[in-house]
Amino acid sequence: MSVLALQCRGYGGGSSAPCSPGAVAQVSGGVQFQGGEEAGAESRPCLLPREIISDGQSAAETEGGEEIHLLAGLEGRASLKRSLPQKYEVMPQFSDPPLMCMERAATSLFGVKRYGVHVNGFTRQPDRQLAMWVARRSLSKQTYPGLLDNMVPCGCMFVWGIGSQKGIRDTLIKECAEEASIPECIASAARPVGTISYTYEDGEGVFSECQFVFDLEVPSDFSPHVGDGEVHQFYLWPVEKVKDALVTEEFKPNCALVVLDFLIRHSYLHPDTEPNYLELVVGLHRPL
Repeated sequence: MSVLALQCRGYGGGSSAPCSPGAVAQVSGGVQFQGGEEAGAESRPCLLPREIISDGQSAAETEGGEEIHLLAGLEGRASLKRSLPQKYEVMPQFSDPPLMCMERAATSLFGVKRYGVHVNGFTRQPDRQLAMWVARRSLSKQTYPGLLDNMVPCGCMFVWGIGSQKGIRDTLIKECAEEASIPECIASAARPVGTISYTYEDGEGVFSECQFVFDLEVPSDFSPHVGDGEVHQFYLWPVEKVKDALVTEEFKPNCALVVLDFLIRHSYLHPDTEPNYLELVVGLHRPL
């Protein structure tokens, strides 16, 4: 069975993806990636649209130059219509070599596991209490415009391309600079503190995601600044205000999970006073 057919059946993700019968990839020359003959590891298809939507089909090229067409059933998806071409490396498990690369916007159509990096930015006030830097997403963003976000939500990793040898810290440093104008001398102090994982489904597919979480304590006299336009504004809030916002619908959902993890790890939530403490901890680490 081919890589694409396995991904279509939720290979490695534990759930079936919403793949329509027409959502078939076909390499020019007659090789089909749905059952049948193996394509061979050396072919390693790369689903990267030259034009996301073009006369009912989406064209792409493999690394060897072969064309792949995403046929009827995918072209009407809103996520593809609004996407910018970005490579995303597909692998069964995080440490595995990539099997193929795919247009990032199409990953949810096949239930592909996605990995990202999120940074909790905080500082210590004169009374030694923590205050968190919170970002408000750009009002013109195509997804969750105007909602609250982590200081640096680095989003999906592995959009560098196969063989780039870029990793988690490379993504963190790059996105800190682009989104929040944080220089490398500060961003490099970010500490890895674990992961959160979750799966959800909406009208655009199945999202099976793991976020690598970092805490970054910034100097009290430092302020992040809007960089590439992904953020509308930054706020420095005391933790109690962050907690109040967390129970509303003001946070982007997955960013709320990252903040919740921060509050648990820094003992702002306690098992003696939070009746749902155990459920919250377990819910942040769902198997993918």
